[in-house]
Amino acid sequence: VQLQASGGGLVQAGDSLRLSCEASGRTARNYAISWFRQAPGKERELIVTISWNGARTYYADSVKGRFTISRDNAKNTVYLQMNSLKPDDTAVYYCAADSIYKASSSPDEYAYWGLGTLVTVSS
Repeated sequence: VQLQASGGGLVQAGDSLRLSCEASGRTARNYAISWFRQAPGKERELIVTISWNGARTYYADSVKGRFTISRDNAKNTVYLQMNSLKPDDTAVYYCAADSIYKASSSPDEYAYWGLGTLVTVSS
């Protein structure tokens, strides 16, 4: 499975942004997808996860109520809608895939990674 994250950019606090993670590969739609983020000088942080069929989701407390994850398996794409953005949300955002739904904060447990997309939120 290959992953391509996109949609990052520079926004102001309070704005919204939608990230996309497009998966390629014959069985891409069967994979759970997670979004991590990594701010400068900090560890990579798990923020959301969605199961292969969208039935299960996980949100970290830091984004709960502001971010929404969804997926369109016909397009092999997972979306991360980010609302009410804060300067603390500034980070490189990565999507990761695994055949097993998990809400593990350990990046080593995820089989596939895409390149990140930078989100910068100015105050």
